[in-house]
Amino acid sequence: MYSKSEMLFGKAKQVIPGGVNSPVRAFKSVGGTPIFMERAKGAYMYDVDGNTYIDYINSWGPMILGHAYEPVVKAIQEYATYSTSFGAPTELEIKIAELIVSMVPNIDMVRMVNSGTEACMTALRLARGYTGRNKFIKFEGCYHGHADAFLVSAGSGVATLGIQSVPGVTATVAEDTLTAPYNNLPAVEQLVAEQGAEIAAIIIEPVAGNMGCILPQPGFLEGLRKICDANNILLIFDEVMTGFRLARGGAQELLGIKADLVTFGKIIGAGMPVGAVAGPKAIMENLAPAGKVYQAGTLSGNPIAMIAGYTLLQTLNNNPVIYQQLEEKASYLVNGLKEAFGAAGIVHSINHIGSMLSAHFTEYPIVDFSAASAANNELFKRFFHAMLERGVYLPPSAFESWFMCNALTTEDLDKTIAAAKSAMQAIK
Repeated sequence: MYSKSEMLFGKAKQVIPGGVNSPVRAFKSVGGTPIFMERAKGAYMYDVDGNTYIDYINSWGPMILGHAYEPVVKAIQEYATYSTSFGAPTELEIKIAELIVSMVPNIDMVRMVNSGTEACMTALRLARGYTGRNKFIKFEGCYHGHADAFLVSAGSGVATLGIQSVPGVTATVAEDTLTAPYNNLPAVEQLVAEQGAEIAAIIIEPVAGNMGCILPQPGFLEGLRKICDANNILLIFDEVMTGFRLARGGAQELLGIKADLVTFGKIIGAGMPVGAVAGPKAIMENLAPAGKVYQAGTLSGNPIAMIAGYTLLQTLNNNPVIYQQLEEKASYLVNGLKEAFGAAGIVHSINHIGSMLSAHFTEYPIVDFSAASAANNELFKRFFHAMLERGVYLPPSAFESWFMCNALTTEDLDKTIAAAKSAMQAIK
């Protein structure tokens, strides 16, 4: 069934560390051989062995309208004939920045970078430069990229692989990273009471997507906003996953909370490598060359990523009904999964917001990293492979959010629910 993937993985391990270029792809958390993909279209992916899958990863978020979305493909093809990069400014960079500013509340300016990691790294440096402070607070299980300062108590692949301490991250760097449990406001209040004068920023995924999909509890984000206002601390929303996925204006719009800086990725490149940091003019103009906080990138704002993202964002901006459609499809799937798990007598907890969700095999609510870790993740491994055998491709880790695309049909959702029912009967 996967003979060609197994052969390719063997070859890859000879020339690529671990055989993959991003750790969670290695299937270490769930076991088995990673599947090598050949092509994708709409809600489906096709592997090198000729197998077809309904896709609930969607390249970890950006394919919100489905793979190979025709307007994006055509735009990329057209702009590739002009050049893949100039190393000089283009009007297109202005157009996408203007579009982002028009869609997202509470921002005036955008700096394009090349990844979500780079966006979060830039936001933290900017916060430190703006406040003149060095420490910051992050939350256990939240992943903000692989920059050194963020790898303390990180989620995503670090959690998946069970890496508690990352070699190469110095103790000096780690000392400036303060951590608190997600959804635990008293823990943040204590850190600020003890070290508030040294804290530049609090960075958070407003809806966590790197320890499963975990929603903020009522009052949690509002409490963080009050703490930051009272102590001259910047609140950074990492919306690399949630930006333009949960709403036109991302989590800020959906949840009604204003951040001081916001980071983006995924959807603003429609699958191309891209990221961005955005915020009010008073903060953003501290970035070089307007200010002294240095950040640069040779390929930042390259025309291929810009036209791909601009085309996708225009579609979302002009068709807000897409978000309602995604919510309806996600709710339909969640209800079907609950029925499938319940019929098999499997205790479960499903988190869901918009087009993001995660399934955990536990009777307790999943509100933070400790709860996600305590779930029956061995059962998730068996469930993952059972679903894969039935043509459904889920994230290969219990610590990752599922992402839905609007190309999914009711028939696709019914097939997924039927697969879940069959999988549960096979593995319980």
